[in-house]
Amino acid sequence: MNIFADFAERVNSVVKGLDLAADAPELDLRRVTVEPPRDAAHGDLATNAAMVLAKQLKMKPRDLAEKIAEGLRADSEVDAVDVAGPGFINIRVNKVLWERVLADVVAKGDKFGAGTSGGGLKVNVEYVSANPTGPMHVGHTRGAVVGDALASLLQFAGFDVTREYVINDAGSQIDTLANSAFLRYREALGEDIGKIPEGYYPGEYLIPVGKALAEEYGERLKDMDQGERHALLKDYAVDKMMDMIREDLSALNVKHDVFFSEKTMHGQGKAIDLTLDALRKRDLVYNGTLPPPKGEVPDDWEDREQTLFRSSNYGDDSDRALVKSDGSYTYFAADVAYMRDKIERGFKEVIFILGADHGGYVKRLEAIGNAISGGDVEVVVRLCQLVKLYKNGEEFKMSKRSGNFITLRDVVEEVGVDAVRFMMLYRKNDAQLDFDFDKVKEQSKDNPVFYVQYGHARCQSVLRQAAGELDWFSNTASELQSADFTQLEDEGELALIAKMAQWPRIVEGASENHEPHRIAFYLYELANALHSHWSRGKEKPQLRFINDKTPELTKARLALVYAVSQVIASGLNVLGVTAPNEMR
Repeated sequence: MNIFADFAERVNSVVKGLDLAADAPELDLRRVTVEPPRDAAHGDLATNAAMVLAKQLKMKPRDLAEKIAEGLRADSEVDAVDVAGPGFINIRVNKVLWERVLADVVAKGDKFGAGTSGGGLKVNVEYVSANPTGPMHVGHTRGAVVGDALASLLQFAGFDVTREYVINDAGSQIDTLANSAFLRYREALGEDIGKIPEGYYPGEYLIPVGKALAEEYGERLKDMDQGERHALLKDYAVDKMMDMIREDLSALNVKHDVFFSEKTMHGQGKAIDLTLDALRKRDLVYNGTLPPPKGEVPDDWEDREQTLFRSSNYGDDSDRALVKSDGSYTYFAADVAYMRDKIERGFKEVIFILGADHGGYVKRLEAIGNAISGGDVEVVVRLCQLVKLYKNGEEFKMSKRSGNFITLRDVVEEVGVDAVRFMMLYRKNDAQLDFDFDKVKEQSKDNPVFYVQYGHARCQSVLRQAAGELDWFSNTASELQSADFTQLEDEGELALIAKMAQWPRIVEGASENHEPHRIAFYLYELANALHSHWSRGKEKPQLRFINDKTPELTKARLALVYAVSQVIASGLNVLGVTAPNEMR
């Protein structure tokens, strides 16, 4: 039950029923919204209907608001309607509506709020896609969590989601990886390799790879043809790195359905060749020249004819080169072929979760998707800003190329996977995040993950206590469905129900805007409402959840507690965070 969508329909129905609407047969109601008012003292719901429809209906917003309010007052489930300011409409609903919401939550449990707004639309979410040249470091962590949580959110909202990781195994970095692995192989055979050469990967994570090569091949690699050896080393090292990366992702509870190898697109008759041939027939690829870059022209600038993609026709800053001067394909060519592959797999929405340093990719990826699909596929790019780590009041520094960096696993082992995931989602993805090891270990309201998890544990504790003290209560969902919700009259109880009523709207809005951080924010607010009401019960015994002298009221309150626990559990599950039954 989405009370906000329900009342949006009621508001629209009132508007359509107005006499003046007959003169506007093409009335556009898409911008009409119903949402919680900024100040709860103003009511339960608020709508902007008069503000956004006044021009269409040729009325002053305030006058239109009064007419809409008059129609809403005739609704039996509306207690009061007020018009504020230039035309905002505030609605206070009848208590029976909150009783219906609570009954719906208790009946559906952690499936409450699971939407159908996705309509089974096929969505591809690509995230992490770190170069397979070493273990994952903390710089990858935020994108991994945001992508994984967004995929879960979209699934919960009713989309058909595929989680994807592209293995960048076709670039020059893989040549460097192979050379670095060969160096460690020689070291494992007893050679003194001295200082790691500049440009190689110096990290100790390649030492086990060198040892494994030595154990499997002995001295044979030294005598092997250089080209054959290099090809073997590239495949071997990438496989080992991907094993390491999969273990890192598993430690963070990050999942992928597809690991797509970029290398499979290269070669005669492969995906890139086929893609460029197909796009030439549609005049999306042509031979031409590019203007020099804006500003100072580099010394090595070549004004030469190139194979280009018409990306500027689709919103990009310029057309893009597909072939390098040596005849090999550019990274952009691989991006084009990869996008075409996704579109041919039937995805109608393609989402990329990238680091902040990939800001230049946004327009080009959108242009590729728009051009290839003819505008039928939506391309969404979300950039994740940097994470700064703090411990003992000091900032950690890292550098992947030097080999001195903080790994993803270091962070997980320090504070636990739940704290890492929740805190990575407790800021909008494009805002810088400060991650303080000390603060995320605190057991206080200032630590959001603890505060939310404690909310779930507190609910479960109440239900266990009730099952132990009340001989008529067996702590089952079916039993709680028969509770008399009319018993709940306290403002704190009704406020909790009103907050839970927002959950379907939060899910829908977060999925539509691809913003999983909204879930984390909402869970903190719901937990705060629970803890605040709990504190009131400490001061006023008549508000406590369990009272053996009032079984009907106690049963209704236990149903309320159960409902809160289910919504918290549902939200934490979307974020990939556990909902503990007790806190130790």
